[in-house]
Amino acid sequence: MKTSIKNISDTKVMVTILLDAESLAIASQVATAKLARDVKVPGFRKGKTPVAVAARNIDPNELQEQTINDAISKAVAEVFTENKIQALDRPTVEVKKFVPGEMLEFTAEAEVLPIVKLGNYKKLKVKTEKVEVKESEIDDIIGRMRTGFAEKKSVTRPAILGDETVIDFVGKKDGVAFDGGTGRDYSLTLGSNQFIPGFESGVIGHKIGETFDLDLVFPADYNSPELKGQKVTFTNTIKSIKEVVLPEVDDAFAVKAGPFKTVSELKADIKRELTSQKEREINDKLKDDLVKQLVEISHVPTPEILITDQAKSIEQDFINNLMYQSLTIEQYLQNKGFESKEKWLETEVKDIATKRVQAGLALAELSKIEKITATNEELEAHVDLFRQQYGKNPEALKQFEQPEVRRDIANRLLTEKTVDRLVELNKK
Repeated sequence: MKTSIKNISDTKVMVTILLDAESLAIASQVATAKLARDVKVPGFRKGKTPVAVAARNIDPNELQEQTINDAISKAVAEVFTENKIQALDRPTVEVKKFVPGEMLEFTAEAEVLPIVKLGNYKKLKVKTEKVEVKESEIDDIIGRMRTGFAEKKSVTRPAILGDETVIDFVGKKDGVAFDGGTGRDYSLTLGSNQFIPGFESGVIGHKIGETFDLDLVFPADYNSPELKGQKVTFTNTIKSIKEVVLPEVDDAFAVKAGPFKTVSELKADIKRELTSQKEREINDKLKDDLVKQLVEISHVPTPEILITDQAKSIEQDFINNLMYQSLTIEQYLQNKGFESKEKWLETEVKDIATKRVQAGLALAELSKIEKITATNEELEAHVDLFRQQYGKNPEALKQFEQPEVRRDIANRLLTEKTVDRLVELNKK
């Protein structure tokens, strides 16, 4: 067997292989044995016919095709293994020349795991942000807590800002009710900004039992293409009004809010929680920035097959998230001004997919250089964290025994440890 290897690009290789008569003879023997299992010969049970007998009853064309396939499969596997070529997909094979029993020449082209050359990953720019919790942020949380502990008293006066109302409403455009514009016994706190501008302020001043119209315009950036910027009329009926009485922020309130004796203790606890949250956010941003810098200073070729696979995953996750928002991909594309789904995939999605693949390849190379590994104990601890999320659901817990799931968790753990190492190296 003679071979030559040509790097078409950083991510693609072409191997040319020439097999001689001896290699083809071996392949022919293997092909004959395979085909003999399905040959029917009088006097013999299927699969029990001697190879020598079965060979005389095999279609020559079928034998030749099987011989070529077996010869190619064996040769490609040997050449790729010997030369440590990590193909990312099944190679594309093209037969160049074939002389039965004498020679076979063919090429095998495949996308391969590229060679990544990292830049000086120990000299990245680190921005340290100071954690600051403003008094107004603490007040906002206490405000939400006050709303949660508020008393609600039914009143007969006209509705005012801050009241909790129950209403029926029907929204119409050009006299026709539109999807999502009708509600019955809908609980609406005036000032919560749940509805489009003008709706809640339009309810203020009306009494229980009153029916009235509100002529409004949907915002130009509304997420529904059919409604953004459109004039509509809402016909509303108020069914109940409750005054929301907020509790005083005193020590009694602090006791009710948790294991605190004073307002000072409550505020101190809120500040600690906000500080921890901001520290996590700053740390996550630092990690993202360092990985981005690592890719920028490195040579990271990106195989198209990996980008395509990543893009499919992004697309599916994105569509699922839109479903939770009661939106379709078509509505999103129209709202964002994309000509077609293909245009969205080629621009926005492909860009994100490319960056993720580059980050993954760069971090994989860094983990090799820094000799980062994950122990079985660390993996089990990581798996346990995922198990806790599913509680005692036996069906959900079974998935963590599957090799592919555990392999995925192990890869995530290794990535996390590598990013932590990157942070450690650049914080010295």
